[in-house]
Amino acid sequence: MSPRVRVVGLGPGAPAAVTVGALERLARAEVARLRTRRHPSAEGLGDLVSYDDWYERADSFESLYAAIVDDLAALARDAPGGEVVYAVPGSPLVAERTVELLRARDDVEVVIEPAVSVIDAACAALGVDPMAVGLRVVDALAPVAWREGPHLVLQCYAPEVLAVLADQLGGARVTLLSHLGLPDERVEAIDPRDLAGIGPVDHLTSLWVEVPRGVAEATGDLVALVHRLRAECPWDQDQTHGSLARHLLEEAYEALDALEDYVRAPDDESTGHLVEELGDLWCQIVFHAELAAEEERFDLAEVADRLSAKLVARHPHVFGDATADSADEVAARWEVLKLAEKGRTSVTDGIVWQLPALTLYTKLLRKAASLGLEPPPPEDLRSDAVAALEALVLDAAAASDATGDSDVATAWGDALVALVSLARHAGVDLEGVLRERARSTRQEIVDAESRD
Repeated sequence: MSPRVRVVGLGPGAPAAVTVGALERLARAEVARLRTRRHPSAEGLGDLVSYDDWYERADSFESLYAAIVDDLAALARDAPGGEVVYAVPGSPLVAERTVELLRARDDVEVVIEPAVSVIDAACAALGVDPMAVGLRVVDALAPVAWREGPHLVLQCYAPEVLAVLADQLGGARVTLLSHLGLPDERVEAIDPRDLAGIGPVDHLTSLWVEVPRGVAEATGDLVALVHRLRAECPWDQDQTHGSLARHLLEEAYEALDALEDYVRAPDDESTGHLVEELGDLWCQIVFHAELAAEEERFDLAEVADRLSAKLVARHPHVFGDATADSADEVAARWEVLKLAEKGRTSVTDGIVWQLPALTLYTKLLRKAASLGLEPPPPEDLRSDAVAALEALVLDAAAASDATGDSDVATAWGDALVALVSLARHAGVDLEGVLRERARSTRQEIVDAESRD
């Protein structure tokens, strides 16, 4: 029969919480050891020999734990009946390195008598079911891959440990858990930036950290969802790049409409509408990337990587040695970089001529300005606009829809050009202005209809 180490858990809190079974096991033991008395659950264990003195002599926790395990194995070999009882605070199965090392040995048998753990105490204090919330238990002293959902962070025994965590938990919701089950129990929300200065902390301190859902995780779930739709939905299976083209345009206009609502009144309703429409537009991009991945041409990761590379190349004043003191300087350099990057001979190459006319002309004015071709001063533009309006020749009778024409006297073009140039100088989006006036006119029509 192999020597045996019987590990008894004492629970996470006050001495009254230690089970009768654990106390009886220790009372009957011929040889027993206690890892540490520096825990409330060990207060009623009398003269039980502990390893506390070993902590002072150890070079590191790992060397200390290895030495404790070696001693326990030696005691078990020499003990009457070949067994030593080893008492540990909390549960032997949660964050107890000495038990891990014991179970890895092949020269001793390890028997575990579990107890309530710090996990149970934390969940009871917060009123949560660890399985329902997908709880992750992590060690503050080890590298942590923070993911969505709650984390119970153990080993938060020193301000220095909390200071390191504070640098990692910028947007997380953090709850301090200290001395659970004791009269001085603390359960309170903490701003991550204040972690290093929250007051005395010790080996009875833990953190409950709720990490917001990350962009990478959400994007991965969306890609997986679209992949499933392509596999299981008849409508999605029938789609091609061509059949989706009109949807991309429609979703772009719907996103623009939601954006204008949001800019006009950024309340909860307009925010939700904008989030929804941006999602619909994003879905089109993800869907096209999924189709291309099926064709083994590219995927969403390549789209994102190429965009990142382009943004880095177009911002040498951020990622390189160049300098830029104004938005105009950035815009001018952007055009130069695009010419070199795409091998174009003109800054007008690549302009989409199907854009609405006001937007198209404003875009061309920006291109011209990037080359130093600035329009006349605003006072001259205003004078030109007034003169062009006065030069318009108008018939007394209004034209019918059937007589509409774009081949008209140059005064119309002069007036429009002057107004668009003035608007650009003032930073006004005339396309948006007209859309806003269109909304008002539509409401006037609806009101008139309701009166009929």
